[in-house]
Amino acid sequence: MTSKQRSYLKGLAMTMEPIFQIGKSSVTPEITAAVAEALEARELIKINVLKNCMDDEKSIAQVLAERTHSEVVQVIGKKIVLYKPAKEEKKRKIDLPK
Repeated sequence: MTSKQRSYLKGLAMTMEPIFQIGKSSVTPEITAAVAEALEARELIKINVLKNCMDDEKSIAQVLAERTHSEVVQVIGKKIVLYKPAKEEKKRKIDLPK
């Protein structure tokens, strides 16, 4: 992903609300499955890491990205933004700049 594409996705994510919260149980298989499903439907999602989570936000972002085959757009404070394009060209909602 180019810096221009990452910047574009950051701009889109600014107006989004987090759709998942990760708490003290950290990254469970259930959370991973739900995030993968949400990425397939939305392509770009924001996740909130709660204060009672003992793991580092960046490591959580990396683990989720690896397990869901997505890319980490950004990690700011307790917020994680992930992106994964839809498998089919026709179903893609986000058109990245070249």
